[in-house]
Amino acid sequence: MALTILTVASPFAPVGADPENEGTAEQVAGAIDAALVRAGHRSVVIAPEDSAVAGTLIPLARVHGGAHGQAPDERAQAAVLRRVATVVAGAVEDHAPDLVHIHVRDFDVLLPPQDVPVLATLYLPLDRYRPEALISRRAKLHLQPVSAAQVRGASPELTLLPPLEIGVAVDRLHIRVPKRRFAVCLGDIEPEMGFHIALDAARQIDMQLLLCGGLSRGAEEQRYLQEEIRPRLDPKRRFLGRIGFGRKRWMLGAARCLLAPSLLSEPTPVAALEALACGTPVVAFPTGALADLVEPGVTGFLVKDAEEMARAIEDCEGLDPDACRAVARARYSLDGMTERYLARFEELVAGGTAAAAGVA
Repeated sequence: MALTILTVASPFAPVGADPENEGTAEQVAGAIDAALVRAGHRSVVIAPEDSAVAGTLIPLARVHGGAHGQAPDERAQAAVLRRVATVVAGAVEDHAPDLVHIHVRDFDVLLPPQDVPVLATLYLPLDRYRPEALISRRAKLHLQPVSAAQVRGASPELTLLPPLEIGVAVDRLHIRVPKRRFAVCLGDIEPEMGFHIALDAARQIDMQLLLCGGLSRGAEEQRYLQEEIRPRLDPKRRFLGRIGFGRKRWMLGAARCLLAPSLLSEPTPVAALEALACGTPVVAFPTGALADLVEPGVTGFLVKDAEEMARAIEDCEGLDPDACRAVARARYSLDGMTERYLARFEELVAGGTAAAAGVA
């Protein structure tokens, strides 16, 4: 059965225009759009006008940031979302989709007035969503978590579908290079990422550490960089900022391990998935999905502080890179993720609920 799926992406970031620097939601939306077209379905995508999609694009005017390059403030974002909601309603009227798939945090603002099944993928910890959005009694609204960790931490009031884990491009990430004596941290430079702990651990064993990631101009992020990160940097512990895909792949492939001392219950640890795809183990705090991702002694180690992290960095030398690659291919491939999403679409369009997950 050929389906028509209407994808609603963020109005603040294009889909497919710059795959190397896309956020998780944009990567997922783009991958599903391409998979739908390959499978003979009809894909209609609402996204910024500079997006590049496989299906039909309904372009949104590009939203520029606020003062000093910052993201639009909450009032400006709300105004943009109200305009997008009108576009969504019009697209449902014009294209008669079998299902609407929303990839935006404030998905409840974008729900079409028409009686059509809606799937909202939840990329963030559940406490980042408005409670009234998550407990909506709207018929045919389905909430899609991205990890078992999200489900375990959910309120019993919520009805969530079984999780569909995020995938990464394991074939594109595949690399075989000699391992070297350095570790990597990868992600946005924010206090919740705990990168200062990784720097302390690396210093304890005189290990080179390369910290790579974006930095917003927000006051809290700037304070964290100046007060917690920069004082810990030296010739062996370096902050490289954003890096391109080729450099990232080489660094992840050659590193002894990726360090992920996240203080946040992160449901989508994409950097850890990319490391495994490159054959590199992960040393992480057991927070969020990282607790399920890391198999101690096989794909890395779970630790609780800088001292344990330092010992685990040394122990990673004895782990098999091919075991990491095998787990990434079996559980976290982009193709596997899109196949599961297409199957979920068919279940929901057929009137099923995909057996809501328990949230005890």
